[in-house]
Amino acid sequence: MICFLPCPPSPALAGAEPASRLDDLISSLSDITPSQMQWIIFMLLLFISSMEMLTQNRWKKQASAGLLENCTGCVLCSEDNGCITCHHRLFLLIWRDGIRQYGMCVHTCPPGYFGVRGLEVNRCTKCRSPSCESCFSRDFCMKCKDKFYLYKGQCFRQCPPGTAAQPGTRECQETCEPGPWSEWSACTHESRTCGCKWGVETRVREVPEAAREEGTACPALLETRRCRMKKHCPGEKTEPKNKGKKRQKKPKTERHTGT
Repeated sequence: MICFLPCPPSPALAGAEPASRLDDLISSLSDITPSQMQWIIFMLLLFISSMEMLTQNRWKKQASAGLLENCTGCVLCSEDNGCITCHHRLFLLIWRDGIRQYGMCVHTCPPGYFGVRGLEVNRCTKCRSPSCESCFSRDFCMKCKDKFYLYKGQCFRQCPPGTAAQPGTRECQETCEPGPWSEWSACTHESRTCGCKWGVETRVREVPEAAREEGTACPALLETRRCRMKKHCPGEKTEPKNKGKKRQKKPKTERHTGT
């Protein structure tokens, strides 16, 4: 093995004062050539890298042996902080308790979190709203917790004005306020406006464009009612009540003469 520093130290250096030892060490380092210094730096880096690999292997063995809690699915696990990296397709969930945090590897993120896939690690990110049970992003909720209603990605304890709570879906649905009623239509019966005793007339009201686009449930937009029609159409000749009745002729009596 090659010794880059003077080896062994001289007896004079061993018994010298600390100040003189430092001076002698500095003078010894000044005698090292650049190539020797490169080898020293290389060996130091190799030693540091080897120690890191040994530490990682020790963590992996401890995780696989079950010596650390909640290390299932971990690639790298710490005794103090739990999972640091997870296997492919698993999500890293970070639990925070005050200033302390602990990592776990899960297949699906728990309620109140959503999964974000990345190039190096997949993470469970917490929804911003505490009343949100499932979210698409931090600020857009898809399902609210109990006693809350969903409206446009937000959770409300009471639905905003202009909306109505739907207990079945736990959503706030926009209410529909149609326009005014139109005038009643002409009284008709099978497209005829006269010549019958009874017919039907209708009226309608329009829906606002915004409610139509949202697909909002609206109240009745069409009403019908029974109406009286003109029995006789204009220009139609009326027939007398006794028209069509023929007078009964008196039977003729035939007389026969005897011979």
